[in-house]
Amino acid sequence: MTDECVADEPVTDISKVRASGILLAIAAMAWPLAAWALMDTLGPWPLLLVGCGLIAWRLPQARSLAISAAITLLLVGLVVDAELGMRGYPVAVNAVMLAVFATSLWRGPPVIERLARLREPDLPASGVRYTRRVTQVWCLFFVTNGSIAAWTACYADLSTWSLYNGVISYVLMGLMFAGEWCCRRRLRSHL
Repeated sequence: MTDECVADEPVTDISKVRASGILLAIAAMAWPLAAWALMDTLGPWPLLLVGCGLIAWRLPQARSLAISAAITLLLVGLVVDAELGMRGYPVAVNAVMLAVFATSLWRGPPVIERLARLREPDLPASGVRYTRRVTQVWCLFFVTNGSIAAWTACYADLSTWSLYNGVISYVLMGLMFAGEWCCRRRLRSHL
C-alpha cells in the first residue's frame, strides 16, 4: 500500500504542474484583455511588470530572447511611458517568435519541420520543402501581426489595443492554423 501511494505522488505533482501551466498559458493569452480590465484599478506599472514576467515564462525555448524583450519593455516603461511598455507585450511576443522561426530557417531544421518530425520522423523531401515554406509564412504572420500590434500600442485607445491583441490576433492565428491544416490535408491527398 505504501508503494502505491508513493507511485501516485509524482502523477499528482505532474498534474499540478500541467494545471498551473495551463492557467499561466491562459493568463498569457488573455493578457491584453486583463490589462484592459485592470488598468484603471492597478495602473500601468504593475501590469507592465506582470507582462514582462509572462513573456519570460511564456517563451522558455527562447529564454534569452524573452528576457531581452522583457528588459526592453521595462526600459520603454522607464524612459518613455509605462503604459506604452505594457502595451508592447504583444509586440515583444511577436518579435521573439519571429526571431525563433526566422533563425530556424538559417540554422535548421525549421520549427515547423521539427514539429512535423515528431509525428512523421521520416519526412520526405517534399515534406521538408513544405514545412520550410510554412515556417516562412509564419514569419510573415509574425511581422504583420507584430506591426499591427505596434500600431495599436502607439496610436489606438486601450479598448482597440485590447480587442486586436486579445481577440482578433488570436482569431487570425487560429485561421492560420486551420488554413495550413486544410492545405496539408489537400496536398497529402494528392500525393
